[in-house]
Amino acid sequence: MKLKVKKLHPDAVIPKYATEGAACFDLHAVEPALVLQEQFIVLDTGLAFEVPQGYALRIASRSGLAFNSGIVAFPGVVDADYRGQVKVLLFRHASSLDHRVGVEIKPGSRIAQAYLEKIEQVEFEEVSELSETERGEGGFGHTGV
Repeated sequence: MKLKVKKLHPDAVIPKYATEGAACFDLHAVEPALVLQEQFIVLDTGLAFEVPQGYALRIASRSGLAFNSGIVAFPGVVDADYRGQVKVLLFRHASSLDHRVGVEIKPGSRIAQAYLEKIEQVEFEEVSELSETERGEGGFGHTGV
């Protein structure tokens, strides 16, 4: 499958898979930033994608960035009909193992990863009753801690 990608910034990095068995490809920053503890920050990738109909581009955290610096990416969804720049929302946890005041993001730094996910649209049917299950309405924590 081919995924069309357009560079919107001269320093944008066209994604590639790091290894043959990788499920995700990396997204890179095109601008410098300093991510402080307990801070949200939005970074540009300088890329736009033409996601095929029936799919969504999913944004995920990079495990190394999360483990080493406490920085996680908001798990975003890029719809098939969106053609604008993909941006990444990052957050740095205060409880990270990295005790620096700020973590520097340089242009070209890998800030998130992404993958295509098959999506099936559904038809909604309003009903007056739903089928019974053993769980029923048991919600958060209903099976214990």
